[in-house]
Amino acid sequence: MTKWVLTIVFLLCALPGWLVAQEVKPSAPPAAQQPPSSSQTIRVRVELVNVLMTVTDKKNRLVIHMTKDDFNVFEDAKPQTVRYFSRESDLPLRIAILIDTSNSIRERLRFEQEAAVDFLNTTIRRGKDMAFVVGFDVQPQLIQDYTDNTEKLANAIRDLQAGGVTSLYDAIFFSCKEKMLFFPPPEPYLRRVMIVISDGQDNQSEHTREEALAMAQRAEVTIFTISTNRSGTEARGDKVLRRLAEETGGRAFFPFEASDLAMNFQEIARELRSQYSLAYVSTNAAHDGTFRNISIRPREKTLRVRAKAGYFAPSQ
Repeated sequence: MTKWVLTIVFLLCALPGWLVAQEVKPSAPPAAQQPPSSSQTIRVRVELVNVLMTVTDKKNRLVIHMTKDDFNVFEDAKPQTVRYFSRESDLPLRIAILIDTSNSIRERLRFEQEAAVDFLNTTIRRGKDMAFVVGFDVQPQLIQDYTDNTEKLANAIRDLQAGGVTSLYDAIFFSCKEKMLFFPPPEPYLRRVMIVISDGQDNQSEHTREEALAMAQRAEVTIFTISTNRSGTEARGDKVLRRLAEETGGRAFFPFEASDLAMNFQEIARELRSQYSLAYVSTNAAHDGTFRNISIRPREKTLRVRAKAGYFAPSQ
């Protein structure tokens, strides 16, 4: 009998490594680690890839009655299994308002300020959501740090003055790295949103567009851009704004009139309350810090999904 007991103990000790991902409750922990009468739970974190997405129909109307079975998810062209799926209308928001204060937007600054103030007044929920304000021309400046006090945010926005050149990429890089990059990831999950009001022309930044975009992707920030270009045609800066939005799962707006800004902000607010959240455990378990491409394809071909283009895998 003793021989069989020893054999069973040996086999239990040699179980495969997948058991570490389970929740284990040791029945007899060593006295040196804790009192004999207490119980201990060992939790090993499973790294989920979280994706927030917006679904629209061919008329760009929000679609809000979808299930996980309505989508196929791929990472680097390999199918993934969705573990969690829900419609998210109540996640805490962390909002960055980045306003270009260079000379190129002087005539429209007042309209932009008031539209941004109205957006925050209708979006921020005291005790749950927070926002901060960055103005940028020669360099980015944190005008108001995180707060849920909309009066403080409004005062900061209205105090901005136009003048100087444009450091758009530095403003995005700074805001993402210093204010929106959380490690370890927050629980519950925070929806991180950046609204950039600019003409997209950068002539001052130390960081490149790709460096700014990569930092936004690392911080899991969704960028919405509002162009201040008034030419009526898509300029080079508009293409930059469009790419920043598309690569992070956001949307680019191109208001023809300054008065259209309020409508753009209203659309952003509606979208933030009408998104879906899905999560999966990647089939690629390597901790190599590489960028992984994500593709979410609705089974209904007439629908369109806006989501981040990918994420950076954890490093060792």
